[in-house]
Amino acid sequence: MFLITIFLIVTVVALIYLFLIWNSNYWKKRNVNGPKPNPFYGSFPSIYTQKRNIVMDMDDVYRKYKRDEDFVGIFNCRSPALLVTSPELARRVYVTDFKHFHDNEASTMVDSKSDFIFANNPFSLRGEEWKQRRAEVTPGLTASRIKTVYPVTTKVCDRMVEYIRKQIKMAPKDGVDGKDLSLRYTSEVVTDCVLGINADSFSENPKPILNNIKNLFEQSYVFIIYMVLVGFFPILKQFYKVRLIPKPVETYFINLMESVIELRKKTEQTDRVDFLNYMLQLQQKKNLDTMQLTAHTMTFLLDGFETTAGVISHLLLLLGRNIEKQEKLRAEILEHLQGDSNIDFDKLSELPYLDACVHEAIRIFPPGLLTSKLCTEPIELTNKNGSILKVQLGDVVSLPLYSLMHDEEYYPKPEEFIPERFSEETDGVKKYREKGVYFGFADGPRVCLGMRFALTQTKAAIVAILTNFNISVNEKTRKDNKLDPKYFLARLDGGIWLNFEQRHVM
Repeated sequence: MFLITIFLIVTVVALIYLFLIWNSNYWKKRNVNGPKPNPFYGSFPSIYTQKRNIVMDMDDVYRKYKRDEDFVGIFNCRSPALLVTSPELARRVYVTDFKHFHDNEASTMVDSKSDFIFANNPFSLRGEEWKQRRAEVTPGLTASRIKTVYPVTTKVCDRMVEYIRKQIKMAPKDGVDGKDLSLRYTSEVVTDCVLGINADSFSENPKPILNNIKNLFEQSYVFIIYMVLVGFFPILKQFYKVRLIPKPVETYFINLMESVIELRKKTEQTDRVDFLNYMLQLQQKKNLDTMQLTAHTMTFLLDGFETTAGVISHLLLLLGRNIEKQEKLRAEILEHLQGDSNIDFDKLSELPYLDACVHEAIRIFPPGLLTSKLCTEPIELTNKNGSILKVQLGDVVSLPLYSLMHDEEYYPKPEEFIPERFSEETDGVKKYREKGVYFGFADGPRVCLGMRFALTQTKAAIVAILTNFNISVNEKTRKDNKLDPKYFLARLDGGIWLNFEQRHVM
């Protein structure tokens, strides 16, 4: 009996091991080079150790192979993916060969039953559905509409300034939580500009909107476990979809949308030219129900909360670390000030150093650390050694956005805050985007729809803060740029803690 038990255990272990390694020569069979996968974690040990962000594992592969390969084979546990190591090829995937890589891999993991809001976000939609949603949402984010709601943004900036002044009086030992401050700001701006309501984010008793926003992207262990299981069993995606937006958060925003629509119709504010007014017109035109209207509107909300708050907080961090850059930016701002702490909307986009600072912060802490595309139409790719790979329908192609924007070959001293890289004299962002080494807002037809709105939010906040305060970094904040190892977006490990000093505005 003992021998039989031992035999069964050995057999089971052997079968498991064979299961883990049977796919390990997938890329070798297709004549694609790459690191040998580990049976348990593939190419990404940080999946389990979480000692560093998983994007750093990808960065190791990128740096090892970029000289000799345009693309290499990697594994997420047992699931194969093609990692692009050439900037030119990365740009082709986004722009030139877009029709071959039309959809995002995330679209295979969600559906309307599992996560109605995220599944109906343009990021997750596929094919014709994406085209239709883009056509519906884009008119709501025109420059003229953003300009119309810009006075709302400046009023929120004024409330933010008063909030910081109160924090200074309290003199917290650890300083002000930069991410919390930025989220309060973006939640206030977005809810007012999009929904026409006040979230009271800078009050002592903010409305539930703020907490629900903070919970939007908090990773649950269920999500992490699902991602690992999908890595081992890709077929799982066909039978079970994951929820990214927590159910209570989804319910809250659906209920909020119903009450906001009812209020808007009662007050008959048809002349208010905001995003909700546009969405209500679209609702009538497309005969959308409340759930569909919520999904459409959440496109504005999701793209305006977390990622924009991340950009603002990281830019404040970098300015706090680099006082000379902070003073240079402040001088540019004060030169164009309108007598208060705000700048005219049209002038906001004409401040070159402010623009350079924003893009440099995005480069160092890109909201999207990586992206994975699906092959939607077969294509042949030629590697540096002349070998040809026939990329097949459904193949996953990963783009190491963080690595491309931290490569010293394109950005000398990549960890340093050097906004001058993006100066107008050197063609700024355009030059790096055309080289395929800047993807702050993605690129091509699926470029971020909310880019202009996000930039306006960010710049307005920085103008208001630098006009009124000197910024320094609290000693609680780490000195390097280490990313939070447990978060899928760019977030400084340990948080951003800032000190503010009141300036005497002339």
